[in-house]
Amino acid sequence: MFDLPELTVIAAQMNDVLPGLVVAAGTIGVSPHRFVWYDREPEEFAALTAGLRVGRAWAEGKWLFVPLEPGRVLLIGEWGGRIRYHADAADLPAKRHLDLTFTTGAALSATTQMWGGVHLVEAGREREVKYVKEMRPTPLDERFDRAYFGELVAAAGEDGRRSVKGLLTQEQLIPGLGNAIAQDIMARARLHPRRPLSTLDEVQLEGLYEAITETVRAVIAAGGRSDERDLFGHPGGYARLMDARAVGRPCVTCGTPVEKISYLGGACYFCPACQT
Repeated sequence: MFDLPELTVIAAQMNDVLPGLVVAAGTIGVSPHRFVWYDREPEEFAALTAGLRVGRAWAEGKWLFVPLEPGRVLLIGEWGGRIRYHADAADLPAKRHLDLTFTTGAALSATTQMWGGVHLVEAGREREVKYVKEMRPTPLDERFDRAYFGELVAAAGEDGRRSVKGLLTQEQLIPGLGNAIAQDIMARARLHPRRPLSTLDEVQLEGLYEAITETVRAVIAAGGRSDERDLFGHPGGYARLMDARAVGRPCVTCGTPVEKISYLGGACYFCPACQT
């Protein structure tokens, strides 16, 4: 599943090769998938995209925004698969859920093994799309400062039940984070996944804030996680600190064997000595 760092990398790569390309044909629904949702019928999507020119893409949360000018924005979100640029449209994968072929002969494709959404909206109305319209500031947003973070944690932990992992992975309280990146954030912050937010002191809150922003930027700088692939099919350069391979191995900080638990719908990997 693409998180904010991977989509940020893909958007930047798109902006190296796509702006100015003209859509010859736009196609959706080539490979039916019950967990991919579209806001257009295939014929309508094809008619609306033909002849449009690609603008500069950007990422927010778990959504990729690709302007198709004039007048449209293509949104690809909650995507668990591949988004690829093909120098030759003949290389398009047989299984795909979206593709744009261009008058140059190149193409863009998106395929998911999990789920995802594809929306083609009028420019200026992209904020009306479900999951986007109520999106909070992301860790790359200038509004995501220490004061905002403190208020977010206070509200999320008010009832005493929300945990650190719950903050990072539930209800997109912090848009663009998923279970994979959350493991390294918690390791850097030295916090147990089940630790209640209401018990964190100011030093721990500061450490968690820094762990979030620093981890997101580190993954982007490395070109994404090594278990995901970029626009050109290359794996990212960021090797996770805490994943299935770390279980039983010594913690890099204290040497205690890393453990695994299942919690809040996913696996958690942590050091029982460092993360409290």
